[in-house]
Amino acid sequence: MNTNKQAIVAGGCFWCTEAVFRDVVGVSEVESGYIGGSTENPTYREVCSGNSGHAEAIRVTFDPDAIALAEILDVFMGTHDPSQLNRQGNDVGTQYRSAIFLSDDLDRADAEAAIARWNAEHPGQQAVTTIEGPATWYPAEDYHQEYW
Repeated sequence: MNTNKQAIVAGGCFWCTEAVFRDVVGVSEVESGYIGGSTENPTYREVCSGNSGHAEAIRVTFDPDAIALAEILDVFMGTHDPSQLNRQGNDVGTQYRSAIFLSDDLDRADAEAAIARWNAEHPGQQAVTTIEGPATWYPAEDYHQEYW
């Protein structure tokens, strides 16, 4: 019986966040992709244009007996600067927004708590991370997988 769960998060360029999660104990798979927009089956070019509404994101498959969703979200919040609105470093646009995508409302409390923990640990800063979803997941092109 497969008891794995999935979390979808967006924190700027998916290559960098994918690389971090590949080394997290309890994570069995990390896939780069697009989520949260209006274009069906978007291409990398469409997402990069900023016109599709999608975010570059990763879908993390993990064993909840080995690592809790709360820990996955804490790692996510630590992999980027969630206080930057629609940008990470030189990457600018809504496709680089900080977001947690829910598959259902059961995970909303964990998402809200992760944002609150980050805010408490960073006085004077405020996370702009949005909680979105559910939304359709589109895997990125093969050449984006395991890029780093």
